[in-house]
Amino acid sequence: MRTVRLLATLVAPLLVALAAPDARAQRAETPVPVPTPQAGRGAGARADALVQEDGRSTSRLTDEVLAGGAGQATAGATQGPPPPTAADVASAAGMRVYLMTIGQGDAVWERFGHNALWISDPARGTDLAYNWGMFDFAQPNFLGRFLTGDTRYWMEGFDARALASHYATVENRTVVAQELNLSAEQKARLRAYVEWNAREENKFYRYDYYRDNCSTRVRDAIDLALGGALRRATAGRPTNTSYRWHTRRLVAGDAATYTGIQLALGRPADAPIDAWEESFIPMRLMGHVERVRVPSASGTPQPLVVRTDTLFAARREAERAAPPSYVVGYLIAGLAIGALLFALGRAGEAGRRGADAGFAVAAGVWTLLVGLAGTALLLAGTVTRHVFMGRNENLLAVNPLALALFVVLLLAVGFRRPEPRARWRGRAAIVAAVLAALTVAGAVLTLLPRVGQRSTELFALLVPVHLALWWALRPGAGRPAA
Repeated sequence: MRTVRLLATLVAPLLVALAAPDARAQRAETPVPVPTPQAGRGAGARADALVQEDGRSTSRLTDEVLAGGAGQATAGATQGPPPPTAADVASAAGMRVYLMTIGQGDAVWERFGHNALWISDPARGTDLAYNWGMFDFAQPNFLGRFLTGDTRYWMEGFDARALASHYATVENRTVVAQELNLSAEQKARLRAYVEWNAREENKFYRYDYYRDNCSTRVRDAIDLALGGALRRATAGRPTNTSYRWHTRRLVAGDAATYTGIQLALGRPADAPIDAWEESFIPMRLMGHVERVRVPSASGTPQPLVVRTDTLFAARREAERAAPPSYVVGYLIAGLAIGALLFALGRAGEAGRRGADAGFAVAAGVWTLLVGLAGTALLLAGTVTRHVFMGRNENLLAVNPLALALFVVLLLAVGFRRPEPRARWRGRAAIVAAVLAALTVAGAVLTLLPRVGQRSTELFALLVPVHLALWWALRPGAGRPAA
């Protein structure tokens, strides 16, 4: 009964975490762990000076401003920019506005691409690219903020041609410029907004890898200039993709990163996204604005993009069109690990020299890693602001129960006397059986259309291992026949 009560205590939090309502993923503040580019370093430490006691940034951009309203921002933030005057509109007539898109790079966060808003303003003698992808590893408590979903990014203007040259010559990344078809009033509104946003008190924001990143900030600024026309043209347009789908597509080829992200993302990452939401990827935003038509001054539809120029074409592999499937590879790895655990467990029970030690090391390392990862997932989905880690059905296989198995398993192989050894081995088998059953249940969920999350590859790895671990620990599994 004690073993049963212990299992119930360990499994209950998992069921609570999995049953958390999807509404949590719909909150306005939704950070996620998926990478975007670092385009510079420097003043990140100043972000902490703008954080109030309640944890909100005083520079947080508000929905009212991004939607084009001139109303008061949320508590702690400065008021949005005033509407442009007639003089502002007249001076903006000669401006040219470009969406600058930078293709994939080598680092993990660079695989998602990058972008900036390039404003060439002859009247003021400026030629600046506004970049919302700034962060600094040296920022105070950067790691703590990253782990809890409170990472601070900021925006900054750079010499546009120098920035494009850096990406082309230093990082060997494709650079594309799309000139936007904006009226003088729209240009003036956009200029006022980015200059307001670039102020020290407004420049910092809490970064969300999917819904508030360097690309969505550029998208929102363009939409602001257009009075919401970009959103009206893209919101609700289906893409048949999801946040997980794009993440798998862009990090494929890096086994460790791919596995870690697949493990971390929960069910909210599988929700279908429309063209507006898909614009979190700079290359997709580039494609969407190319096809968008917006009203002209007379009300007739016109292309948003006047012309598209490839400033530099990098020599590197083309961006993947769709995510690969690694189910077979993960299954082979799972079968290999499971076979090793099963063979060592049976040999140890049969009394073969050294097998117990080998089984203790192999099974101990596996259960310790799985248990620690499960604890991290449970905490990430319940006590941090990483909303897309919530409702994570991977917890059925990767959960803190493995830590209990780790302890009981070591006791099971540590005793030399037959009676306590058999008793603890039986207890370990019970815990392993529950873990294996939960893993199989999770695997079944992934195979049910529109029910489970898309983690089939992970369960292809985990099911053979956990079944083999349970089978190896079953009483009498390794005893020779009488």
